[in-house]
Amino acid sequence: MKKMRLYLIYCFLLFFLKVTICEESENEDKEDDVIVIHDSWESATDHSSDSFSDSESIDKDSSDINPSSLPHPPPKIVQFEVEDAIPNPTIPNPESSTSDEPPPTSETIPDPSPIEPPVVEDEQTRIGRELFEEGESILNSPTSDKRPAWDKIEQASQTSYPPANLKLAWSHLFGSGHTIDPAQSHDLFSSLVEKGNPEAQMGMAFLFATGTEVNSSQSQALLYYTFGAFGGSSWAQMALGYRYWSGMGVATSCEKALDYYRRVAQSVASEVSFSGGSTLQRIRLQDELDNGGHSGGMLDNDLIEYYQLLADKGDVQAQVGLGQLHYQGGRGVNMDHQNALNYFQQAADAGNAVAMAFLGKMYLEGGDAVGQNNETALKYFKKAASLGNPVGQSGLGLMYLYGKGVPKDYKKAFDYFQKAAEQSWVDGQLHLGNMYFNGWGVRKDFKMAIKYFNLASQSGHVLAFYNLADMHATGTGMLRSCPTAVELYKNVAERGKWGERMMEAHTDYRRGRYDEALMKYLLLAELGYEVAQSNAAYIMDRKETELFNPEEMWKRALVYWSRAAAQGYSAARVRLGDYYYYGWGTDIDYETAASHYRIASEQQNNAQAMFNLGYMHELGLGMKRDIHLAKRFYDMAAETSVDAKVPVALALAKLACVFAVKNMEELKILIGPETWDTLELYWDLYLLTLLLGLLGLVMVLRRPRQIHHHAQRQNN
Repeated sequence: MKKMRLYLIYCFLLFFLKVTICEESENEDKEDDVIVIHDSWESATDHSSDSFSDSESIDKDSSDINPSSLPHPPPKIVQFEVEDAIPNPTIPNPESSTSDEPPPTSETIPDPSPIEPPVVEDEQTRIGRELFEEGESILNSPTSDKRPAWDKIEQASQTSYPPANLKLAWSHLFGSGHTIDPAQSHDLFSSLVEKGNPEAQMGMAFLFATGTEVNSSQSQALLYYTFGAFGGSSWAQMALGYRYWSGMGVATSCEKALDYYRRVAQSVASEVSFSGGSTLQRIRLQDELDNGGHSGGMLDNDLIEYYQLLADKGDVQAQVGLGQLHYQGGRGVNMDHQNALNYFQQAADAGNAVAMAFLGKMYLEGGDAVGQNNETALKYFKKAASLGNPVGQSGLGLMYLYGKGVPKDYKKAFDYFQKAAEQSWVDGQLHLGNMYFNGWGVRKDFKMAIKYFNLASQSGHVLAFYNLADMHATGTGMLRSCPTAVELYKNVAERGKWGERMMEAHTDYRRGRYDEALMKYLLLAELGYEVAQSNAAYIMDRKETELFNPEEMWKRALVYWSRAAAQGYSAARVRLGDYYYYGWGTDIDYETAASHYRIASEQQNNAQAMFNLGYMHELGLGMKRDIHLAKRFYDMAAETSVDAKVPVALALAKLACVFAVKNMEELKILIGPETWDTLELYWDLYLLTLLLGLLGLVMVLRRPRQIHHHAQRQNN
């Protein structure tokens, strides 16, 4: 019995020791998941070895304590969770009714990183910077001779000043200021890439993506795009966003595309002024060709000169129109606020409310043409609003909303925005949406915010697109939709200042500088611009460039037609079908051609695609021969486009002949071979009888007319 007790005690001790060891091991495992957080790099130093000696000295003599000699406090210990690695988006709270006030128009976020001492530049860098700044100022000036500017930039480049080297690299690539020279661009990009320049990494990625001066390598392009995007290059971020959105060289990822496009869209939206930004012109060379070489988006020089003549003679409407054209730019006219100010001033002096309102906008935001002045802006806005002008009403609402020159008054701001929105003015719609979204002076109402943002987006306001994109991305007031958010962010990103390259490329093409136009279009095509993709394909399709091997032109064009077609351009989809039908840049494949024609016909209602499908059904190319379906597609093409009526009429006449021949063969089988042989033997007698019958019918039909005509003569 005694031995039994000792045995039980021994087993209990072993069990206790085992439990203790397990608990300690579990505690050690938990400590592996703990991260020490330090306020700065200095507090990250390990002082554990000094803490014991420091505590002993404190106990010995507490009266001689030096605060600087105190031991460092133990580091704060927190457990790292997976959620800590994911930033939580700020989602507005629909519960709260109103917020106190709108944020300031320009908000500076403090940088939590430690302040670094300013970098002292050496003499060579200073000289290079000064030369580069002088060159930039000349380039941005209205002078027509830009050669001195490029001389300054070349001198700055000789001092190895990185911005100058980068400027020259793009200049040699685009042919703007220098003869187009991709080899020189490659050398300059390479030297900057070694220093980690993100914009140069973007340039190298473009060369690898398009196979310019180097062998095409999409993996190398993706690598450089990624480095450039991490370095902050907006172009690289756009290129990656497009690749992840379209699945070009990478696995399709809506969330990654959303992240990259959102970064660029935030940058673009932050630079939008009260005027809403410049207008992006999207002119397709294929459409110009179809329209006889004319573009509906461009104003002819003769027409502009005519309006200028009218404005000089005092025509108020011409003055207002030219002022708006120079104020926002577009339609082939560069943005010029000085000219806009002159035209608006003349029209405002004549009592035009629109001109007064736009003068108020110019004074409210300020710029090179006129200094910012709230009092003058308020004066013009009041005059315009008193005449019922929605631009003036919206301007007054803006001043009351942000307290510019007047005390903040949300009620007055809301009333003025409401009046402007009732007249379908885009700024009034946008700011009403902002007030409902943020609860400024009204109860938060996301449905009303969505309504007014949608109305403003229909007029093309970039901030309306951006706000809708944010709401779709976060699921605010609606179900979250990543694809819709990406589309909207992409729209905003494409309205950045780099969109000006589109008009530069079109101008180069009109002047016969096809190589320069192609390089600009190729860059914008890499950024995801559908118009640039189709225009680059158009130039290579016609073999109007000497940058690439003529034998591979159609293969390159096929790539860009495919990308443009994937973004919904119906003419590109039809052209893609033509490439597979004729075997340009690929093998002849009637089935693939028919599938592209069918997509353009069913989804985009393209008359050319319908006609092509009718022709393929008629001949049985890539599908079963069916004359009835061929006629159906021909008829659909004629109904869709007026231009297709004549070709369709000829095609239907041919189809009728084919149908008649086919029916003759069926009739031969129906009446029997003996009867058919008899008809063939005496065919001339049957034909003569038929002609005599027709002649008699004509005579019978004409006889009443002759009698009536004879009776009229007798009456006269």
